[in-house]
Amino acid sequence: MIEYIVLVIVGVALGGGVMFMVKSKAAEGKVAEAQAEAGKIIANAEREAETKRKEAALEAKDKIYQARMDFEKETKEKRQELQNQERRLTQKEENLEKKVDSVDKRENETIRREKELGNREKVAQEKEERFEKGLREQRQMLEKIASMTAEEAKRQLMMAMEDEAKFEAAKTVKRIEDEAKDEADKKAKHIISAAIQRYSSDYVAEATVSVLNLPNDEMKGRIIGREGRNIRAIEAATGIDLIIDDTPEAVILSCYDPYRREIAKLTIERLIQDGRIHPARIEEIAEKVKKDLDVSMKEEGERAAFDLGIHNLHPDVIKLVGRLKYRTSYGQNMLMHSREVAYFAGMLAAELGCDQKLARRSGLLHDLGKAIDHEVEGTHPQIGGDLAKKYGENPKVINAIMTHHGDGEPNCVESVLVAAADALSAGRPGVRRETLESYLKRLEALESTANAFKGVEKSYAIQAGREIRIIVKPEDLSDAHAAQLSRDIAKKIEAELSYPGQIKVTVVRESRYVEYAK
Repeated sequence: MIEYIVLVIVGVALGGGVMFMVKSKAAEGKVAEAQAEAGKIIANAEREAETKRKEAALEAKDKIYQARMDFEKETKEKRQELQNQERRLTQKEENLEKKVDSVDKRENETIRREKELGNREKVAQEKEERFEKGLREQRQMLEKIASMTAEEAKRQLMMAMEDEAKFEAAKTVKRIEDEAKDEADKKAKHIISAAIQRYSSDYVAEATVSVLNLPNDEMKGRIIGREGRNIRAIEAATGIDLIIDDTPEAVILSCYDPYRREIAKLTIERLIQDGRIHPARIEEIAEKVKKDLDVSMKEEGERAAFDLGIHNLHPDVIKLVGRLKYRTSYGQNMLMHSREVAYFAGMLAAELGCDQKLARRSGLLHDLGKAIDHEVEGTHPQIGGDLAKKYGENPKVINAIMTHHGDGEPNCVESVLVAAADALSAGRPGVRRETLESYLKRLEALESTANAFKGVEKSYAIQAGREIRIIVKPEDLSDAHAAQLSRDIAKKIEAELSYPGQIKVTVVRESRYVEYAK
């Protein structure tokens, strides 16, 4: 900085000299002033240079001090870290010493136990030798008494046990074969009776026969036709048996399917009104009656849905509901039964604060499978559930249909209400062509059969005889015996009693312990 100022001053002086030489003496005064100004500038420059020098010296001292402080701090941290490491090493050494002491103790304990085990083993060996010696003496004594060696006695015992085992095995095989034959016979009878029952009813005279009144006896001959061709055409077109006997002014229509009987009845009535009775006309009228009956079934289904306040049913479902009018079960009309179940389920739902519309809908459709159960394989709950699923019904409705006979687990309250309503409608005395007296006798016989078994305390026939609850004495029967008892009672009921459908046997075993704090 000082050299720069000096150069400036020299430059100014030289410039002044040049100007002096150019302008001569006129510039002498100005030179003097310039010299004075240059002196001032030099003085200021020297002061600034001194100030800068002092500032630089102070800054250098500060940096040296800061470096010393950083060095001391780093040294202190390293010293602290070394002290920590030293403490950790000391602690590890102490832990190692403790572990060594522990290992030494364990080794001493192990040595002591080994000595004890050796002593015990020695004692046990001595006892074993004494036992073997006594056993040999006893064996020799027994061989002397029995006059045979141990091997001979063993072979004789094994031969006796083998003969006994073969005899018991033969008895067991014979018993299993007899039980299998009996069970096969029972199942075969059950399957046959269930198939017949599904397609017909228990009152054949009332449920499978319709009587058609004629205007006069001459009409019988016209219905029969030349060489019986008309009667054959009627039976072929409608699928029924037409019986013409000595009953005055009447013919009998026989068929298990009420739908076919209705078609035949309407066909013959229209033929009588028309007056033209021949095979071609019979087929034509039968086809028209089927179409009219389809419309009638749809109207019946719509009327039932309207009366119950049920909406948005699929047209095919409505038609199947109407078809239940021509379906009976144990003499009970299925459409009337479905309407009753819907009403009962709706009332029960109202009492419990549940969805009444859903309950009525489930009740109306719960026996939907019976409309076609003689055409499709499977039980009517399964068939009805598949139909409801096919036509987009609510999953709760499907569950109610499939579980109303206890074939599955209900997943909503409405399913339970439909099952209860179904039992109410079907189980009322007289509703299924059964007198009150025979109904009571059947329940009494059911309870008497259960009470005859040992360990039974009480029995109750419930759900119109569809289920029997049996309370057993817990001190007399175990859980395994209770399970066996339910099977034995079910087999006895199958063998001795006559009943529709199936009976659920439930055995309840309960232990109660009561004590009073005084």
